[in-house]
Parts: sequence; structure tokens; C-alpha cells
Amino acid sequence: MTTALRRPPVVLRAALAATALLTLGACGSGVTEPAAEPPTGDGVTYTNCGREVTLDAPPAAVVGLSPAQTELLLRLGVADRMVGQAQTATAPLPEDVRDLAADIPVLSEDAPPTREVLLRAGPDLVTAPTSYEFSAEQGFADLDQLADAGVAAHIASGGCAERRMTATVDDLFTDLGTLGRVLDVDEASAELADAQRAVLDDVEERVAGRPPVTVAQIYVEGERLSAIGAGVEYDIVRRAGGDNVFGPDDAAFADFFAAEINREELAHRDPEVLVFGVHDEEHERATRAWLDANLPDLSAVRNGRLVAVSSADLFPGTIGNVRAVEAVARGLHPDAF
Repeated sequence: MTTALRRPPVVLRAALAATALLTLGACGSGVTEPAAEPPTGDGVTYTNCGREVTLDAPPAAVVGLSPAQTELLLRLGVADRMVGQAQTATAPLPEDVRDLAADIPVLSEDAPPTREVLLRAGPDLVTAPTSYEFSAEQGFADLDQLADAGVAAHIASGGCAERRMTATVDDLFTDLGTLGRVLDVDEASAELADAQRAVLDDVEERVAGRPPVTVAQIYVEGERLSAIGAGVEYDIVRRAGGDNVFGPDDAAFADFFAAEINREELAHRDPEVLVFGVHDEEHERATRAWLDANLPDLSAVRNGRLVAVSSADLFPGTIGNVRAVEAVARGLHPDAF
């Protein structure tokens, strides 16, 4: 495999930046962080990415630092406590919650908000899918700066630096449990978790006993072709009844969950299905056109077995992870649905 890592695509770049210190681990079961401790008075303490965080009271001013995290907060019923949403241009919110966000201030569109913009919003809790959103070198508020300002932070469990390469869909349920306690919405959190588990159980039953379908997860930006071989994205394909032709045992994924590859390597592995992340309809059209032009003889392209998934649904610790499992399963095993 052509394993030389070059500059990663724009949409992957942020996620890759958060994994620079990772070492490879086998894809395993969901991580379980210590549960948020029962409130002392009106406060709550929780552990997140190895940090102990204490809030004196349930958060009254919350910011979602990505559309995926904003969606999660909206589904937990705290729209009236949200003082900001960020990176709004990177992915649309699902239609059924879009109106709930109409009056929430937009702090940024194409990247996380700057430290000044975020702190000006006056949050007492910010949530993010990865640690990238807290990169001071990018001009964002880092975790220490937020703590000094009295702002708590929650990073999706699967987006923690030590977990990113081995994250699974089950990490979502760890986050729901923590956020339910932190936000004092345990009932809403439990109901949301039960609904998502029901979807995963349904998919599992439908694909059980079916031969796995070979899959490559890719991302196309311009003329750059990248493959994904680790992290929650890898687990999504596994749960959907797929056998990823790229995986953690490949040297290219020893440090990052994604690597730039050449067309010849993808053609050599010749997966039955291609799953690819897109950030909007234009990007999906461009990706399909690129595949038709550059890999017309690939089995997946020749047979029209192409499954587009919103890039936002592939971030760790999001409801979108469950949507992606179902969407990929339908693409791999259409006769099971």
C-alpha cells in the first residue's frame, strides 16, 4: 500500500490534527468513563478525556462547537439554554431539529470560533466532537483557558486523544450518560439512548448471518483520494455488515485513522462497495463524478454500489453515528431492509 502520508484533505485535516499523539490500538468495545458523580448541592463533577471537571450548578449557557454536537444538545432538549452554535456551514442540521436552532447565535461557520468570540458568548459548558476544537495554536480557546474563564468542556469520548483510533459507536452512550447527568436531563438522555440502541439492534438483526460485503471507506477532495481504516468510522462499517479492505493492521493507519492513497491501491483491493463522506450535495456530485472518471472499472463504481454519508455523521460521539450505521447497512445489504 502507498503509505506515505501527505497533507490530508481539508475536512479530514481538523480531525487528524487531534490525533497527532496517538498510537495504534485494536478496534475494541466502547470506552466507559467514570459516571458523573451525583450533584453536591447543585453542582456536578464528571471525568472527560482523563480530566476531572466540576460545575457548581447545571449549565445554563451551552455551546455546541460542531453541528453534530449541536444536534445532540437539541435532542436532549436544552435549546433554551444554548447561547451559541459553531461551524454551521460544515454540515446542515437534520430537518426535524433545524427550527429549534433558528434563534441560537452562530459563532462561526467554517471553523471553530476564535477564543474571543467563544468567551464573549458567555458559556458555562461547551461540547465538541474532538480535541481539535480546543487547539490554541489555531486561535481557539484551549481547555486550560476555558477552565480559567470558568467554562467547562466536554469532548466526545471517542474523540479523546487516547481513544480516537479505537473509538466505537458505543462511545455515544457513554456521552449520553454523562451529558444527561451534567445537564440534569437524565430522562431525556435515557430515552434518546434507548431509541438509538433500538436502531442498532434492528440493523444487527437484519444483517446477522449475511456474508460480509467488502468495503472501502474513502474521501475525495479535488484530486486527492484518502482511505479510512480505524476509529469510529471503521466500527460503523463493521456494524453495518461490512468488511473494510483497509484496517488498523495496515501500516498507513499506525498513526492516523485516515491516509492518502493512490488510485492503483484502491483498484488492487477492488471493494464491492465504496462508502464516502460528503459535506453537501455538491461535494457528493463531485465525488461521484471523480470516481466515474478515474475508477470506472472498480467493481463498486461499475456496479453503482456507492454509499454517500454525511461527514458530520462520522464524527465521534454523535447521533449521526447511528444514522450512518443504518445508511451503510442499507447500501451493503439492501435486500435486508
